[in-house]
Order: sequence, then structure tokens, then C-alpha cells
Amino acid sequence: MVVFRSIFRIAFDAIISNKLRSSLTFIGIVFGVTSVMTIISALEGMMGVIEEEFSALGPSTFMVSKMMTAMSDEEFREKIKRKPVNLKAVEAIEESCTMCEKISPRAFVREKVKYREKSIRRALVMGCTAEYIDIVDIEVEQGRFHSFEDDTYRRQVAFIGDDLREEFFTGVDPLGKVIKIGGRKYTVVGLAKKRGEMFGESQDDFIVVPLSAYTRQFGQPRRGVNVVIKAASVEQLEETMDEVRVILRSHRNVPYNKPDDFDMMTADSFLELLNQITRIFRLGLIGISGISLIVGGIVVMNIMMVSVAERTREIGIRKSLGAKHQHILMQFLFESILLTFSGGVVGIVLGYLIARILVGMLDMTIAPSMMAIISGLSISIGIGLVFGIYPAMKAARLDPVKALSYE
Repeated sequence: MVVFRSIFRIAFDAIISNKLRSSLTFIGIVFGVTSVMTIISALEGMMGVIEEEFSALGPSTFMVSKMMTAMSDEEFREKIKRKPVNLKAVEAIEESCTMCEKISPRAFVREKVKYREKSIRRALVMGCTAEYIDIVDIEVEQGRFHSFEDDTYRRQVAFIGDDLREEFFTGVDPLGKVIKIGGRKYTVVGLAKKRGEMFGESQDDFIVVPLSAYTRQFGQPRRGVNVVIKAASVEQLEETMDEVRVILRSHRNVPYNKPDDFDMMTADSFLELLNQITRIFRLGLIGISGISLIVGGIVVMNIMMVSVAERTREIGIRKSLGAKHQHILMQFLFESILLTFSGGVVGIVLGYLIARILVGMLDMTIAPSMMAIISGLSISIGIGLVFGIYPAMKAARLDPVKALSYE
């Protein structure tokens, strides 16, 4: 233990006494670790927000639509030719699905919304049934969501997002106020809790109306509907999806030897797909930043080689006084690891701060994850070990007689 403490002190003193050389090594490592840390932290922050958004669907919920994902141009061209999932298909599911607990079709349109002299040109208007709020986690700030009776009697009522409240009803209770959607009057019955932005886009510029009122104004959705279905439990999710698949294939007359002509996805499958898409992107970015780490490692090795050459006489004196092969090896390895480790710590802090600024521009927040911190420290220590081993071995193998006579 005393030997290790002595070696550590000698390595530390050597670093302090060679400030310029140490600074160059330090900066190279800081730059590389900062870039890796920034990428890992920013991607984790964005993925965390996306996962939080998809978690609103719930673990026992899935969606059905004509097309939800396409991983290639060929797949997109094939899926775009499919028949839309219409309201008759939804009726078939409602009548035949014994394991479906809640079902809500959704249709969307961008429409001008007006209140007195104020207006929003392209607000998102969604038509759905009353069951929707029991399937998807929408928090009600004021009032209520539309009811089964509103659906049945085609009442023109609206549940609005916070953007509309800010635009139309600042300092005023929005409940009971009448707005115009595409020229038709709707009474505000509820206000959703503010959700903020995602990737720079507001999630609060929406209006939800009963699907019956939606179809009366805008007609049957030509592009079909997106159906959100809740299974009785997480354990029954797969069975429920299989039952819905059978019902839709029968309703749409899909031959037994042909694949589904519709898409079905859960929140988990969405996230898995997103992870697959971002994995290549993530590896590419880390690979690019890894080049800077390799360059930093080469700088470490070259500077340590210079250090060995400059301190040849010192090594000879230490060996003549009884320093063993492993002691010299450990001294130079400690120097290399100390430099890269300290550079790694600074790089982790800087990388996290930069990632926080970048993600903050998209109105997201991140917290330093153990994965990112461990990755940064492991990389910095690994560079010190890998690129410091050759200079350390060269120093340890020096002949003490030749080292003492070195000028």
C-alpha cells in the first residue's frame, strides 16, 4: 500500500511539473469524452420524453390503422394502396370482439378555429367517442370530456387544449364559451391539462369533439380512422390483438394466405421500432465522436513517449535505487490514467451541460444517467490504459546503466 501511495505521488508530481504536456493531453480527452457524453445524454433525454408520451397509451392498449409504419419506399408504396379502416370495420370489432374492454375510433383534420375576433388557422381537430378518455391518459384541468350522450345526440361540444385557452380565454373561464370550428358553433365543456412541447411542436393546440359531430360536419373520414383499443388486462393483450386481427381480416376479406392489410401496434412495439431506428443513428454519432477519442489516445501515447525520453535518467536513478520493473510500469500507467480520468470527469460534466442546453431547446429535460457517466469514465480510463501501456512498458524495460548515461 505504501508503494502504491508513493507511485501515485510521483505520478501526480510529474503531471504537475509538466503543465503544458499535461494540458494538451487533458484537452484531447476532454473533447472526446464531451462529444460522447453529449450524444448519449441528449439521446437518452429525448428517448425518455418519447417513452413518457407513449406510456399514456397504457400497457394494455393497442392501435389499429391502415398504415402506421413503413421502413422502406417499397413497403410504403405497398401500404399506401390499402383500403382505409372505416367506421364499418369499427362496428364489426365492437360487435364481435369479446375481449375488447374499450374501443374508440379517431379521425383528424386541421381546421380554422375562431372565438370572436381571434382565430387559429390550423388547429388540430380530433373526433372520437367518449370511451377515448378511459383508454388514453388525458388529464382534465377543468370541466369534463364529452359523454356517451354527447356522442348519441351529436352534440356540438368541445374539449380544448391549453393553447386555445391561452389564445382565446386568457384570464377568463373557458367553460360554456362558444367557439367556431370551420364555421360551426361548439360549446367548450372541458380543458385539458397543459402538456408543453415535444421536438419544438406544441401538444396543446388541439380540440376534441364527439365523433358523431365530427362526421356530421366533415363527413366520413376518407383516409379512414385510427382505432385505439384497450384489452381487459396486460395478460390478455396478445389474445385481444389476435381476436381483433381475425375480425378485421374477415371483414376486409383478406385471403388466408395473404398478410394483414392493416397495421396493429402497441406502445411497446412503437418504442422498440423507434429504438431500432435510432440505434444506427446513435452508433454512427458515437463512432464519429470516437475518432476524436482515438486521436486523443494517440496524443496521450506520443506525449507519454516524450515524457519517457525526457526522464530517462530519472528512470535509471530509480532503478539503481531498487525500483522494480512493475514499479516503473505502474508509475507511467498511473500518470496516463490520472490524466485521462481527470479529462473524463470534466468531459462528463461539459457533455451533460451541452446536452442539457440542446435538449432544453426542444423543451425537454434530462438527468445524468448512470449509463452515460459510467460510459464516460470507462472510456477515459480505457484510453489511459490502452494508449499508456506501450510508453509505460518502454520505460520499465530501460536498462539502468544506459539510462544513467543518457544525456
